[in-house]
Amino acid sequence: MARRLVTELTDRYGVAVTVVLPSSSDNHAPDIADFTSDFRVVEGQPEIITARRLTGEVLDQAGVREAAAVAFVGVDDVTNVDAAMIARELAPDVRLVIRLFNPVLGEGVAAMLGDCAVLSGSEIAAPAFVAATLGDATPTYLRLPGGELLRTAMRRAVDLAGVDVVCGLAQTTGSDLVVLPADQDSADLLLVRAYGRPRLGLPRRRPRLLRALGLVFSRNLRLALAGTAALLAAASVLLAYTRGLNLGEAAYLTLLTAMGGTEADSAAPLAEKVTAVVLVTTGVALLPTVTALVVDSLVRARLAVAAGGMIEPIDDHVVLVGLGNIGTRVLEELHSIGIAVVAVDRTESARGVGVARELGLPVIVGDATRPDTLRAASVHTCRALVVLTPDDVTNLETALSGRSAHEADRARSAGPRAPLRVVLRLFDDGFAERTQRILGINESRSVSSLAAPAFAAAMMSRQVIDTISVGRRVLLVADLPIGAGSELEGQYCRDVIQPGGVWVIAVRTGRAGQTIWSLPERRPLVRTDRLIVLATRAGLAALLPRTVPNPDAEPLADVAPLRLLAPAPRDGV
Repeated sequence: MARRLVTELTDRYGVAVTVVLPSSSDNHAPDIADFTSDFRVVEGQPEIITARRLTGEVLDQAGVREAAAVAFVGVDDVTNVDAAMIARELAPDVRLVIRLFNPVLGEGVAAMLGDCAVLSGSEIAAPAFVAATLGDATPTYLRLPGGELLRTAMRRAVDLAGVDVVCGLAQTTGSDLVVLPADQDSADLLLVRAYGRPRLGLPRRRPRLLRALGLVFSRNLRLALAGTAALLAAASVLLAYTRGLNLGEAAYLTLLTAMGGTEADSAAPLAEKVTAVVLVTTGVALLPTVTALVVDSLVRARLAVAAGGMIEPIDDHVVLVGLGNIGTRVLEELHSIGIAVVAVDRTESARGVGVARELGLPVIVGDATRPDTLRAASVHTCRALVVLTPDDVTNLETALSGRSAHEADRARSAGPRAPLRVVLRLFDDGFAERTQRILGINESRSVSSLAAPAFAAAMMSRQVIDTISVGRRVLLVADLPIGAGSELEGQYCRDVIQPGGVWVIAVRTGRAGQTIWSLPERRPLVRTDRLIVLATRAGLAALLPRTVPNPDAEPLADVAPLRLLAPAPRDGV
């Protein structure tokens, strides 16, 4: 996150950056130290300060008192909050941006620290991974400050006559992705106004008693019981024939003989004697075997239920590997829209393991690069494999192993089955592009790539309200006031729109939060207006200076109060 954030702040906003790192050699620290702006907006390299702990002295040395904004993007919530409180004591007016996973903690911190934005990288990135997992099935939703709900949709998947199209987000067909195209009719990814968020039904589950019986009666136990039943049935038929009994009486004698409950009859026919001996001998061998299998099945069932593992066959589900921050968010979102999920993680202590078990979802604890672990998650019957561990190589290895297992089962199956959809978490953009092109991986996303633009925008302004991911790119949603005497005051919405960079989707007036969706062509912008815009990172960086108020601007003219009409005079008055 720090590496991506340095790139955003220097290349997009042209500001100098000081980075505090715990080590100069771990993770991406060498890349940050060697970083130079691609656009030459900022000369030189970021200033690097190495400190194992963020103390007041370290933050003071980093220049917190003079900084325009400070971002704390470590992976530990408590460390970030503690450092933010230290920074607030040193600089009461500095803008703070804090990365936190816990939403309850985030709300309390934001309320107590004043000028502070609390963001979650996993929360920002999770919708992009969910959309990549399900293809066009699940749109991204966006709620504006006034409560208006918008959603993304593919042009081919919506009835244009029944929705209000706000704007065209991107043209995704062709070799290059084009965002906010000048020709809006060419966009196949749209932003439309939504009236209520549909919720898919949760997957139908079998009654608890049936699931418990299916778990207790394992395959070995079912085979043993079936063999025993077949032997007893054959013996009953034979006794009925030799003694001239009906099947009920023969079955009764068979069970007693098998349990060792009959006496020897020397006058019995030879066939009856042989049958009795076989039954007694078999009963002595089968009873302990069946008892052991029953005990083993009960123990396995109890352990499986306690561990939250697979307790019944499943298909058309999503196998989710990696239950860290982003994996937990994606797990919760998939479950909330009714998608069956089987979670996999290497460690029992992963953050999402407890969340999955609380939701009643199966959890497989094991190494996902091993084929047997993926088979335990029923990867051969799943609809998608989503791999979200922090390591790119592990993610790719897991994806290839899972796809091989799925394809092998697909080749053996009689009916037609869709190919496995694979979604990976990959940091490096070039590696991700080559992986998709050469290895046939469906989708890849980077958490830091999706989240860093929002963190950078939050540091530079307070108006960014959400983000929309388009492939591996991000569009920022901003609520920008028209500053008094700013460059935009007196201009028109068409003067703000820059295809490929900025698109105005609505204007909020000063009249009790009125929102104008049909952009006015002849009405100039006034200082009481606010623009709701979609922008790329470079587009927003170029637009922000145009909204800055002019301190020498003339005050807004006072509107004369309305005069009440006096009643007509009466005669004699």
